[in-house]
Amino acid sequence: MRAVLYESFGQTPAVVDIDPLTPPAHGVVIAVEATGVCRSDWHAWAGHDDSVTAPQVPGHELVGTIARVGAEVTRFAAGDRVTVPFVNGCGTCEFCLAGQAQVCPAQTQPGFTHWGSWAQEVVIRYADANLVAVPADLPAEAVLPLGCRFATAFRGLHDRAQVQTDEVVAVFGCGGVGLSAVMIAHAIGARVIAVDISIDALELAARMGAGATVDSTGLSEAEVAEAVRTAAAQLGSETGPHVTVEALGLEATMNAALLSLRPLGRHVQIGLLTGPPTTAIPRIVSLELSLLGSHGMAAADYGPLLDLVLEGRLRPQDLVTRTIGLDEAPAALEALGRPATAGGLTIIRP
Repeated sequence: MRAVLYESFGQTPAVVDIDPLTPPAHGVVIAVEATGVCRSDWHAWAGHDDSVTAPQVPGHELVGTIARVGAEVTRFAAGDRVTVPFVNGCGTCEFCLAGQAQVCPAQTQPGFTHWGSWAQEVVIRYADANLVAVPADLPAEAVLPLGCRFATAFRGLHDRAQVQTDEVVAVFGCGGVGLSAVMIAHAIGARVIAVDISIDALELAARMGAGATVDSTGLSEAEVAEAVRTAAAQLGSETGPHVTVEALGLEATMNAALLSLRPLGRHVQIGLLTGPPTTAIPRIVSLELSLLGSHGMAAADYGPLLDLVLEGRLRPQDLVTRTIGLDEAPAALEALGRPATAGGLTIIRP
């Protein structure tokens, strides 16, 4: 089969022929229908993630059909169309048994802990615990983004922050996961504020459901927070947003989000920070704010997310702007390290 492979970190990947894959007893081999191009793939390739070893095949957002099944798999069979969260649990630890596979201590991630989905086939381990069945008629463009950006945003908003209809949600950073958060909050029925320094990103966020936008270019943390509180008042919450989401991984953005929250507000941290932040701790204490993390979503929790897609209230496919083949994937990976235009999702059809 064909796969995109890099032999060492930072080396231009090549499209190579490798032997067909064999499923482990607890796993499956999936024939990849489509797979996503995500900035996390670039970070792995650049050597920023200690869990990644080379040689490696990138790719962790996917949809496909099961080609071969391990002897211990009981819930799925060859021919089933499936997707998978980017965090795969072991299926047997206390966290997996409690339905929290996204924090499994023995988790695996295709494209990181083992070869990923930028290939004609990919192995998924512990398949019974990690696969999600999807309808045959649901477009691949609507399915594969659910594996990473939409799952992480949905988990953060729906399960961690428990966003309610008509609450005000401010999303800081409108890249892939931030735009997913905008779309999900809007689908839930929240009123959404989008915050970014890119006019293009803000315009796209408005098209995806944001009721207000804040251009944070050149503003201090306090000035951004004040602009967000003003926007929240215009949307009906005089004391600030009920929920904030930080989707960039920047200390300044996280602090601005915390400074903008109303009393008893909830902050969801999705962006990965490079070091320990100096957060607005006195405000967290005095206003009894909640600081929540979101690291993806277990396969068992995909039902409500899929329902939004099947009902047409959430359309991940609207973010897909480019489709390429494996031969174009190496250049697409390297391009992720350069400034990009807002919002578009590239998918690969092997």
